Amino acid sequence: MNRKKFIQTLGGGTLALTLAPQLLLAGGSGMAVPEGGTRLTILHTNDQHSRIEPFDASYARNPNQGGFARRATLIQKIRAEEQNVLLLDAGDVFQGTPYFNFFGGELEFKLMSMMGYDASTMGNHEFDNRLDGFKKALPNAKFPFICSNYDFSNTILDGLTEKYRIFRKGGIKIGIFGVGIELAGLVGKTHYGETVHLNAIETAQEYTRILREDKKCDLVICLSHIGYDYRDNPNKVSDRILAANTDGIDLILGGHTHTFLKEPQQLTNKAGKTVLVNQVGWAGLLLGRIDFEFDRLRKVQNITWQNQAINANIIA
Repeated sequence: MNRKKFIQTLGGGTLALTLAPQLLLAGGSGMAVPEGGTRLTILHTNDQHSRIEPFDASYARNPNQGGFARRATLIQKIRAEEQNVLLLDAGDVFQGTPYFNFFGGELEFKLMSMMGYDASTMGNHEFDNRLDGFKKALPNAKFPFICSNYDFSNTILDGLTEKYRIFRKGGIKIGIFGVGIELAGLVGKTHYGETVHLNAIETAQEYTRILREDKKCDLVICLSHIGYDYRDNPNKVSDRILAANTDGIDLILGGHTHTFLKEPQQLTNKAGKTVLVNQVGWAGLLLGRIDFEFDRLRKVQNITWQNQAINANIIA
């Protein structure tokens, strides 16, 4: 991504949503919380690809941008300002620098744990060192991997991931599930073994039903590593298709296609309601932020967003 397009992913814009008549999505953050209400701050990353350090200053495309230490500093600052924060990742933590080659994901998981990540889903690159490689690194992750449509029953990962997780922040009940991309044809069979990939749309609808109806969650989030869109293959399952063919998801946080979205996209689900989709590129160049403002009845009244650049302006 060139510098001009990177800059365009930052900043503002205002657009109306149809989640509720009065609901607003706007650039910026820190709007006043409705009286008696709660603000929930969602921070998210995707496709970090082992980019522990910032890109070199001489790098043509993203000079001196990114870096885990800078991100940790920004996250710490936000947590000091906000009471209810969730930090999530949409997969492909592994692969891309010698740090992964030498340490097999151990360092990435340790640093994410230090940052206080609440949950992640698995991307296809989490299989790069085979199932045993992921299992070896996993004890360093002090957060759950939520994988709803990967059936690990006949593998060494059986019982080591979760189908969904419910978080409670400031009285708000948030249900999270995760969907991953089809591995066959993308990842070598020896790397994923007897892992069974289940239909992403059917799985998403089932866990949305569980979280929304059975568990009575106030907000349902999908961590997705299936890709935002495929223009050359419009029928391939993507976040856009997932949103259009399900009902009840509030927010899809995506990965895999390294898509830099200027702002969360408003897509229409099969019930005619709005579902938000966001993705913040790759390599930790951005930290996504979406703030949900709930009223005293735990209904969403406003949403604000702000993609935040990870650069030299952050003193780590």
